[in-house]
Amino acid sequence: MKRRAFLGAGGAVLGVGAAAALGRPWLVEYVREGRPGKLLRSAAELPKPYQVPLPVPPVLRPKATGAGGSAASTTDTYEITQRAADLEILPGLKTRAWTYGGSFPGPTIVSQSGRRTVVKHRNELDQPVVVHLHGGHTPAASDGYPTSLILPASGAYDQQRAMSDMAGGEHGMSMDHGAMDLAEGSRTYTYPLDQRAATLWYHDHRMGYTGTSVWMGLAGFHLVHDDEEERLPLPRAERDLPLMIADRSFAADGSFQYPSLDRELHTPGVTESYMNGVLGDVVLVNGAPWPVHGVERLRYRLRLLNASNARLYKLELDPQPEGGDAFVQIGSDGGLLARPVRHDSLEIAPAERFDVVVDFSRYRPGTKVRLVNRFGDGSTAEVMRFDVGSGSPKDGTTVPDRLADVARLDPHRAAVTRDFHFRGSSDGWTINGEEFRPGRALARPRLGQTEVWRFTTNFHHPVHLHLDHFQVVSRNNRAPGAFDHGWKDTVDLRPAEAVEVVTRFTDYPGTFMIHCHNLEHEDMAMMGDFVTE
Repeated sequence: MKRRAFLGAGGAVLGVGAAAALGRPWLVEYVREGRPGKLLRSAAELPKPYQVPLPVPPVLRPKATGAGGSAASTTDTYEITQRAADLEILPGLKTRAWTYGGSFPGPTIVSQSGRRTVVKHRNELDQPVVVHLHGGHTPAASDGYPTSLILPASGAYDQQRAMSDMAGGEHGMSMDHGAMDLAEGSRTYTYPLDQRAATLWYHDHRMGYTGTSVWMGLAGFHLVHDDEEERLPLPRAERDLPLMIADRSFAADGSFQYPSLDRELHTPGVTESYMNGVLGDVVLVNGAPWPVHGVERLRYRLRLLNASNARLYKLELDPQPEGGDAFVQIGSDGGLLARPVRHDSLEIAPAERFDVVVDFSRYRPGTKVRLVNRFGDGSTAEVMRFDVGSGSPKDGTTVPDRLADVARLDPHRAAVTRDFHFRGSSDGWTINGEEFRPGRALARPRLGQTEVWRFTTNFHHPVHLHLDHFQVVSRNNRAPGAFDHGWKDTVDLRPAEAVEVVTRFTDYPGTFMIHCHNLEHEDMAMMGDFVTE
């Protein structure tokens, strides 16, 4: 069967029997489990959890800092070289990774709101790359459109080969030379960062190969601070921990294992049984398998990022602190919430971020607190561990009852309501019945105009919107969900669900993206353009 026939029911939600009748084992598994993805088991011997310390990605220093007449005209310039590196991720084995600057995750960039950040990326890999600042309020030229490639500095690619590799095979997407924007060896991205403090991240966004590139290591944090956040008595410095959670699978020799259709990467897509997403059996936090981190009996800020290709997590602390409410959420994708929200657990889809405060003084000295995944089993039920110290130091931090001024968009004043149907159907992975084709716009919103966008689906899709954040209005005509608070750029869309969001695009005209952030879905055409005017 061809991919275009894989869901002959025309987009309906299928039962197990109907899925089996279509001859799709991965579809049967999805319907039975209710969550996307298929497990790719490692061939390497896996270490026991909680044997290695948590790495904290280094903060990148700017190559140059220029001052102008105002904060907005001040620019920090960074340089990152994308290159292959052999890393020891599993003890005793070397893993060839694609890296930003030689590490996985890449170095963390720390910026101040309103202070321009310029990043020059040089590509010394043997594959084209694209860089997207996820959550960035960014001009179109620097947003990381999927065909705005940085070709290898080695000269291994020309335009014809780059286009052929993205458009070839069963999973290739239609395109022409006019959709290509090629840079030879390097490209400079400019981020004005005229936005609120938030936990952003940067990752590869090459058409047809995002899943491969991110799986191989091309991801890193970009943190934005502002005066409003810095006035709050929140944990700082070593007690402000960015935690990139990502599952991976390893071959016997320690190399990353990924089910690409073509090992030479001249053909996009994954083998058929992994079309609904690739799940690994090793959970990495900041690139380390099930690490351990010592904490004092104080409050810590955890910046939780799900950087997995397809895996959903339900995160809990085990044991729970007495009285519950282990996680005090202070921020979402787009920055601080108006008020803190307390959770016993967090459900986090690919690309979502949750900023939470955990008060480890609620635990007895010496307690070993596991961060676990209730959506996982076996090795994927474990994430990392915090070992609580024996002292009782003074804290000096707190979580105020009011965090930030968060403007609310009024959906009743929306000038337009638009519908976007995310479907696995007889046409494949589509939005509004269309596979992605560069240059074909699904919508043309006017800058400054408030709009309601309605997302519906028959499968599970984390929907990501570029350029501006949004606020969730409703789920199935009811109130937003427990994890929909604040400004978001990614919303977890569950099977047979309708989610309405309200947004307003500002500042930058041009072509931007709406797409599923299950990276296997994205690579197999579940993307679309929208053009701001």
